[in-house]
Amino acid sequence: MDRRKFLGLGLAAVALTPVAINAVDFRKEKPDTWTAHTVEDAMSALYGDKKPEESGKIKLKAPKVASNGGAIPITVKTDIDAKTVALFQDVNPESAVIVWTVPEGGIVDYSVKIKMKGSGKVTVVVEGKDGKLYSTSKEMEVALGGCEG
Repeated sequence: MDRRKFLGLGLAAVALTPVAINAVDFRKEKPDTWTAHTVEDAMSALYGDKKPEESGKIKLKAPKVASNGGAIPITVKTDIDAKTVALFQDVNPESAVIVWTVPEGGIVDYSVKIKMKGSGKVTVVVEGKDGKLYSTSKEMEVALGGCEG
């Protein structure tokens, strides 16, 4: 097969492939989530009256002591069949950090760097496709001035 025909068939295949990307703009859909000053208020604005249950099925990886409060690495992993994953913190003026929409068949293994102005707690809430909320938290120390002390 010559190169032009191959490229033409490849472009046609890509053009005909259905796109199944579905993301929710939570800033538009749930604006009160992003102005809430406590984790509880942000969770209520996002999920309503449902309360999360603690789950050992969520792995939250974060440093025990973050030397730079401006770039704290956070990793969230879970095998829960999830609809959304939300990250909150209790130090900054607004508690909501990020909400991910999990695609159908998606694997929850997300990493992000967040800012925290001081020591506090990071909380992850996973909304399962079963309608239940699952959560886990971790206390973190943030060294002032980025010098661990």
